[in-house]
Amino acid sequence: MLKDLITSIRTTAVLWILTAALYPLLIFAIGQLAFPTQANGSLLINDQGQVIGSTLIGQAFSSEEYFLSRPSAVNYSIGEDAAPTGLSGATNLAPSNPDLIALVEERAEILQAADIEPTADLVYSSGSGLDPHISPASALAQVDRIAAARNLSPDDLQTLIAANTEGRFLGILGEPAVNTVTLNLALDQLGNT
Repeated sequence: MLKDLITSIRTTAVLWILTAALYPLLIFAIGQLAFPTQANGSLLINDQGQVIGSTLIGQAFSSEEYFLSRPSAVNYSIGEDAAPTGLSGATNLAPSNPDLIALVEERAEILQAADIEPTADLVYSSGSGLDPHISPASALAQVDRIAAARNLSPDDLQTLIAANTEGRFLGILGEPAVNTVTLNLALDQLGNT
């Protein structure tokens, strides 16, 4: 019995060292060596060396000079004091829920008032509530508003959207998408040239 107890303690210690120490260190090392940008959050850094966002997390753009991203059920994790709250998630409302229907109708009315054709991406939040991607059609629906606000040619904006459209993963999975965070950064650079 004592022999079995010692064997079980040794086995537990060896498995703990393998799974709680060595494996995480190995994965961390592989991530830092092979994929350092992705392993560190795909951060976007401005010319002054300041972190201004991530390509993985959407941001709320409310100015008429920027492309709107998907709405977020958690307001992109910004609390009342404008500090990140660390929250993510969807509304979890069923498609037939009156609250969701009212929310979608309200968002559609706001878009129509801004002369933007409502699309699914612009009225429904993503499952995580943090997705920065919209469809190319949703980006194109905003071209006239942004062109007028920035005094740019709609053709220039359409070219910018095309240049920032990500294709299907491996050429077959998913749909083409536009990352609004990187698109708006490119839009700022377009205005500065």
